[in-house]
Amino acid sequence: QLKLVESGGGLAQAGGSLRVSCAGSGTELNLTTMAWYRQAPEKQRERVAIIVGGTTNYADSVKGRFTISRGNAKNTVNLQMDNLKPEDTAVYYCSAPFNSRVTWGQGTQVTVSS
Repeated sequence: QLKLVESGGGLAQAGGSLRVSCAGSGTELNLTTMAWYRQAPEKQRERVAIIVGGTTNYADSVKGRFTISRGNAKNTVNLQMDNLKPEDTAVYYCSAPFNSRVTWGQGTQVTVSS
């Protein structure tokens, strides 16, 4: 059974940077697709970045500021967040499709102060 665990995040000032990481375990398979979502209070969960193989895609709201990349370890993915804005404040979730379902991590809080 796939398990995803996020780490990193925390508090940053506007214009600052944070990095969140996700480690997958429970499978020997390589996860082709991994993604980062976020959910702010009283808002719907939205996808911010996805990596499929080596191809990346970003939400317009984070394009040019966030970078998704695969970690050195198997089934790990990072999200580097630069030039943060208060509206980036949310719980960030890692996700990956696996065995005909989408697996989610527990989330990590990112808070950006103005």
